[in-house]
Amino acid sequence: MNSTPSAEQPEQPPQKQPPFWSLKPWWCQPWSIISTGMLMVGGSWALLHRLWISLPLSLGVLAWWLLFLVLVPAAYRSAAEPNQ
Repeated sequence: MNSTPSAEQPEQPPQKQPPFWSLKPWWCQPWSIISTGMLMVGGSWALLHRLWISLPLSLGVLAWWLLFLVLVPAAYRSAAEPNQ
């Protein structure tokens, strides 16, 4: 009887990662990211009525939304997929 473990280990199934947004606190959820951006742009326009301030701010908010609502979750999903 051979009591030594086999050199070949059975392949472990990949661990399933939790959904991306379940890992984030309340202040980093899509609804809070969107509402904060809208408040920033709307607030700058309501207080200042200056297009030259509100327009660049809105472009920055759009870039922020693209990064945190589209690109980061997509990178998380692609990292969670098994390599083929």
